[in-house]
Amino acid sequence: MTRCFSLIAARNRCYKSSFLKAGLRSTITDLQDGTVMHCWVPKTHNDSKPNLLLIHGLGANTMWQWGDTIRKMIPFFNIFVPDLVFFGDSYTTRPERSESFQAQCVMRVMEANSVKKLSLVGLSYGGFVGYSLAAQFSEAVERVVICCAGVCMEEKDLKEGVFKVSDLEEAAEILVPQTPEKLRELLGFAMFKPPPSTLVPSCLLADFIDVMCTEYTEEKKELIRAIPKDRKLSNITKISQPTLILWGEYDKIFPLELGHRLKRHLGDNAHLVVIKGTGHAFIVEKPKESYRHLKSFLVDLQPPPSTPSPIPNNGNHLLSCKGEAEKIKP
Repeated sequence: MTRCFSLIAARNRCYKSSFLKAGLRSTITDLQDGTVMHCWVPKTHNDSKPNLLLIHGLGANTMWQWGDTIRKMIPFFNIFVPDLVFFGDSYTTRPERSESFQAQCVMRVMEANSVKKLSLVGLSYGGFVGYSLAAQFSEAVERVVICCAGVCMEEKDLKEGVFKVSDLEEAAEILVPQTPEKLRELLGFAMFKPPPSTLVPSCLLADFIDVMCTEYTEEKKELIRAIPKDRKLSNITKISQPTLILWGEYDKIFPLELGHRLKRHLGDNAHLVVIKGTGHAFIVEKPKESYRHLKSFLVDLQPPPSTPSPIPNNGNHLLSCKGEAEKIKP
């Protein structure tokens, strides 16, 4: 039965209004290869400002994920906020599902908007795309922020107990939820302290799914399946840009060890900052602290103090089968 009122759709309209008031406009770019990309771009490009690309993850749409960040960053940057392929109004008839393809599509949108230099922030799945974009288009990308994205995961990690959910199909069912029960499960994984179920009624979760999660469901699952396929650390390019790695201390989707692994992979060029008392959704749980680190790195151009890496344990994973960091004593 059709709902006469949707709280989520109403909130969507509020975010859209805030984007417009912030000086952004909605654009569609036809890449002429079966791919169409939607992107929020500046109404008026300010040549005196640098360009900042914000790349969303799975879950809520890009307006929900970046709304608060845009409000704070808009005084400093020309901001570009794309919908990745199979999200929002972006889609393709092509068979590619890799983050490399996503990165190429985003870069073509940037080129269509005459953007030659940019910094980027990639959130979760968007971090995979952002990292690939920085690797493929190193001359265009100046600074990189990777937020809780397991870029350095390997396919074998699924079998070796690194993740709380090791079955990829089960993970896809949670990450692309189609029932209130699955969405509630996703909230439990994403947040360190998820809201009590009594405070989030099933009807609100169903409303969220209707608005956010019913389009391109199979294609989104294909994107998830493509992430670990044949993935090896030795094949992951080391990007050269100054890189900030932000991670929630108790991330249950991409465990913190993957943040330390990425820091070790990139060496002194990267800085890892752990947001204490948060999970995967640290931007939601501690927005002020998250923004402070983003501003320091992207606006003030200051490298934050890195979180020390844990002591290696002779090749054994630092994570239990529940995906939580174990204490290691020297």
